[in-house]
Amino acid sequence: MNENFLENQLDISKKSKIKIFYNSNKKIIIISFILIIILGFAASVFFDYQKKERIKISENYINAKILLENKKQDEALKLLKDLIFINDKTYSSLSLFMIINENLIEDTTELNILINHLLSNNNYDTEIKNLLIFKKALLNAEIINESDLLDSLLPIINSNSLWKIHALLLIGDFYVSNSEYTKAKEFYAQILSIKNLNDDVYRAVRSKLEITAND
Repeated sequence: MNENFLENQLDISKKSKIKIFYNSNKKIIIISFILIIILGFAASVFFDYQKKERIKISENYINAKILLENKKQDEALKLLKDLIFINDKTYSSLSLFMIINENLIEDTTELNILINHLLSNNNYDTEIKNLLIFKKALLNAEIINESDLLDSLLPIINSNSLWKIHALLLIGDFYVSNSEYTKAKEFYAQILSIKNLNDDVYRAVRSKLEITAND
């Protein structure tokens, strides 16, 4: 009997404390509740907006492809350049690659500006970043000097990047084009030292080494 009485008293005491706390902090509790609802609603609106924007971006990319298929290069280029400056990690880089692959811009300076913009304004995964760096080096290979080419590709050739072979091959070809065959052999040889090298790549590099061996 006493135990039940004590339990009842404790229960009453807890309820009283809760009531006192609520009455003392009524305004704060109500305001906090309203803020939670507002923040929840704002988050919902924001994510819905992001979803719609993402759909719009993907549709614009598809529309650019359709315009190219219909030989409307100028309209396609405008859409693709707009997509680049939206700074979407996926579609901005894809748009640049489409511009390059379709030769929509021939001015190397303008292409460099677009690549630099992507690298400066997007937090890419390492391999996508390396691909952009390689593409830039490839575009500039005929006008760039030896020091700048090596500096630009150094982070790739000193890593285990997927683009390491391509970077080494580009540097080797650069030296061949400048009749510096000894230097070219150094970089071709580095490719052959890579483990699990693709057979086609191995044969292609061996062929290049055989050609330079006679020079």
